[in-house]
Amino acid sequence: MITISACMIVKNEEKVISRCLESLKGIVDEIIIIDTGSNDSTKELAKLYTEKIYDFKWVDDFSAARNYSFSKAAMDYIYVADADEVIDEDNRKKFLDLKKALLPEIEIVQMLYSNQLAFNTTYNFDTEYRPKLYKRIRHFTWVDPIHESVALQPVIYDSDITIIHLPEDNHAGRDFKTFQSVIKRGEKISEKLLNLYARELFIAGTESDFLEAETYFEEQAEENLPYESLKVIHCVLTKCGRLRKNDSQMFKYSLKNMAGGKPSAEICYEVGEYFFEKGDYKEAIIWYYNAAYETECDLNIHYSGDYPLLRLSECYAKLEMNEQTVSYKELADAWLPS
Repeated sequence: MITISACMIVKNEEKVISRCLESLKGIVDEIIIIDTGSNDSTKELAKLYTEKIYDFKWVDDFSAARNYSFSKAAMDYIYVADADEVIDEDNRKKFLDLKKALLPEIEIVQMLYSNQLAFNTTYNFDTEYRPKLYKRIRHFTWVDPIHESVALQPVIYDSDITIIHLPEDNHAGRDFKTFQSVIKRGEKISEKLLNLYARELFIAGTESDFLEAETYFEEQAEENLPYESLKVIHCVLTKCGRLRKNDSQMFKYSLKNMAGGKPSAEICYEVGEYFFEKGDYKEAIIWYYNAAYETECDLNIHYSGDYPLLRLSECYAKLEMNEQTVSYKELADAWLPS
């Protein structure tokens, strides 16, 4: 049977940490807590479950903190836990079964991460696979009888274990602060992180969050990036243009997005918002309809679902077309993300 180190990075998690650690008790062999500056009772509560508690100076870098937590682990595998997660009794049993039967060649185990949409997370699915269990020491192996090479792709197993996400609130404010800190340090943001920044803006960003991000996204719009990354940049800058009532900017980036052949639902929705604010409800209807039925979202599934459907109802109400008003309101109320 394998052994497991649970590694966590925490800060001011007194409301949820006991619940998480209680659900880990009995299925992991050691718990590593990396505290990044708590000023509440987080560490005192953690001491009821482990002595392995370490302080780490926060440097606006989650990877640095995760790497430090991994450096303290001593078991065969490392389970990455967050304080606002819970493993219920059914999934604890599945976890123990996995622990007993896991084949040694498996290097990463993915688990289902659930209950995401209730908290405006950066993901568009309520349940999805995430890598959660990692083999601590990986041995590289040569493969192929000729033209041999080292096998670099990890061996991944998709388990049926479900981790329940139960945060007290979303972490958008913290995340936006971290994004801006990285930018101000002059560090390069990867394409993956750029896409996540845009996604989180459209899911949980305030007007000020968009406008604070605007300069960076303008710079990235001039880079030689793949079309899919440029599309999300166009979405952010189109919305910033509308918020600033800068028509030239709004249409510049919305047209760039459309010119690529696969317009984003977010763009159509923002153009609809522009005409809605102008009181041109007939024109707004065209764009909201395109968002709901003719395009796909790139950042937030609601922009091709209930958001434009509700706006269509509001437009028809302004035009005193009662049948359509009721119909689209019912569609918006009944909409569920697939």
